[in-house]
Amino acid sequence: MTTMTEASVREFKMPDVGEGLTEAEILKWYVQPGDAVTDGQVVCEVETAKAAVELPIPYDGVVRELHFPEGTTVDVGTAIIAVDVAGGAAPVAEEPAAPAVPEQPRAEEPQPQARQPVLVGYGVAASSTKRRPRKAVPPAAAAVQAELNGHAPAAPAAPAAEKPRPLAKPPVRKLAKDLGVDLAMVVPTGPDGIITRDDVHAAAAPQPAPAPVAEPRAAAAPQAAPAPVSFDGVRETRIPVKGVRKVTAQAMVGSAFTAPHVTEFVTVDVTRTMKLVEELKQDKEFAGRRVNPLLLIAKALLLAIRRHPDINASWDEAAQEIVLKHYVNLGIAAATPRGLIVPNIKDAHARTLPELADSLADLVSTAKEGKTTPAAMQGGTVTITNVGVFGVDTGTPILNPGESAILAVGAIKLQPWVHKGKIKPRQVTTLALSFDHRLVDGELGSKVLADVAAILEQPKRLMTWS
Repeated sequence: MTTMTEASVREFKMPDVGEGLTEAEILKWYVQPGDAVTDGQVVCEVETAKAAVELPIPYDGVVRELHFPEGTTVDVGTAIIAVDVAGGAAPVAEEPAAPAVPEQPRAEEPQPQARQPVLVGYGVAASSTKRRPRKAVPPAAAAVQAELNGHAPAAPAAPAAEKPRPLAKPPVRKLAKDLGVDLAMVVPTGPDGIITRDDVHAAAAPQPAPAPVAEPRAAAAPQAAPAPVSFDGVRETRIPVKGVRKVTAQAMVGSAFTAPHVTEFVTVDVTRTMKLVEELKQDKEFAGRRVNPLLLIAKALLLAIRRHPDINASWDEAAQEIVLKHYVNLGIAAATPRGLIVPNIKDAHARTLPELADSLADLVSTAKEGKTTPAAMQGGTVTITNVGVFGVDTGTPILNPGESAILAVGAIKLQPWVHKGKIKPRQVTTLALSFDHRLVDGELGSKVLADVAAILEQPKRLMTWS
């Protein structure tokens, strides 16, 4: 890696996109050395353990160097691209000269000096020039900064008559809202006390615990290096576990060995539901919308949760409390080239059937394009996994961490079924409901599963139970 020493070169570091992650893989570069870039322009796409994310550059200039090729996993805080903010001009020796007329500053940056980006917990990029004096930090922000640095704040300032509104641009306010950060508690580093995106990320990042002081002890005897693992490169292929697959594996292991799983099954005649799907496809209200069995299954589960709200909960181990959710963020398991992800529809309980159809379509298309955001996969309460699309009857799904139940839907097949006292070919499927037995006992789980089955067998209940 080439080291940049010119004062005009800025190093853009791999940021933490708000998930507290430690690394990300560079999927694609959108710029090359010599390209001009502007503030806010997307320069690369990276994959975190949650999703693919596009990274914008925070300043204008010319790309000097890309430090890592595509496909490289880079630690958060490592410089990934160097940009010459002076436009790529060759550095010249300093000599006495008449003062030049300063360039007219932009409205949002009244200082003529080039601003230095602050990344998540890493400070500004190294530079050979002296830092200009920072503007006075408001007393409340100074106290927060003192606490973050482990020092006691100075004498408390007299309370203000009215707390001023933090200064931040609309995109920064939206970012703070998505990350759950109170702007009043963020220390601003931008010009005139403006809160930047990096300030919000820094406030959202968890503070590292102080390292324990190790007791002096005798030096351990040197150990022989372990022998390298060998394998047959012709008959075996090794795939690094990273990104979405890595975090999914960790979450499933944690869920399986933390929450006591119970799974119940029911086989149900869904012939009438399949007929309703065909009728809705011809309905004018659903013109241009995707209507499939999953839509009605999702609605059936939402109605069952409304009738039995205690199943929509989570277990707080630290507080030893059950947290009942008065909203349903409905997760839909989606298979993507990067692995299984579970984005969720926020406040699905409040959506009409057409609105639910739109939300499902957006969720699936976004997942297939690899554009699902980390925020879309947070806060789920209950999940549906449709294993029937792979032709299997059903399965025993594992709970998503923090959720109380997950419904698996099997393949819908034409089978012989006793209908009105006679054996007839009917559309049949098998449902499986896994739930956390700390929160949900057998009676509650059985009632929820039975309600879903009853709606799918007689879909007119969608209207009578709504």
